[in-house]
Amino acid sequence: MQTSVTFKKIDPSDPLRKYVSDKLDRMDKYLNNPAEASVVLSVEKFRHCAEINIVGDRLNIFGKEETEDMYSAIDMVLDKLEKQIKKSKQKNRERRGGGHLKAQGEAINEARGLSEDDRERVVMIQNIEYKPMDIDEAIMQMDLVNDNFLVFTNAKSDRVNVLYRRKDGNYGLIQPTV
Repeated sequence: MQTSVTFKKIDPSDPLRKYVSDKLDRMDKYLNNPAEASVVLSVEKFRHCAEINIVGDRLNIFGKEETEDMYSAIDMVLDKLEKQIKKSKQKNRERRGGGHLKAQGEAINEARGLSEDDRERVVMIQNIEYKPMDIDEAIMQMDLVNDNFLVFTNAKSDRVNVLYRRKDGNYGLIQPTV
């Protein structure tokens, strides 16, 4: 990792510079591509401040820590950055993680003896009973059950509607139109 260390209101010292670059080199195991790190070490009265900004591998991560000891501030900010990098990498894996689920599905289909043409035709069918009710009653019904959706006939329009629970905790309503 390419590292630049800047000292503010503190005498530049090679041991601090070496300590920071050695610690940052350990971060390379989490990064696939080369990255650049900008480190600012400063002292304000009794507070020792370490700021690190890592740019590269589609990441831009910043961390800052203040303690009474410069080495502990560096260690603490590097722990923060390590957590941020791991979290970001995990999010990327989950977003692109469809590959292992697809492989599992193929293995299941092979175990069932389904050919490639049959796999595309397999559809899960679920029969749902729905009854006439108004939207307020449907919302109360959704609160009682832990399902993500409720199919019902709207008592006012006599049409089938779908009430669903959104990711933000609110509800959505699907109404057919002619």
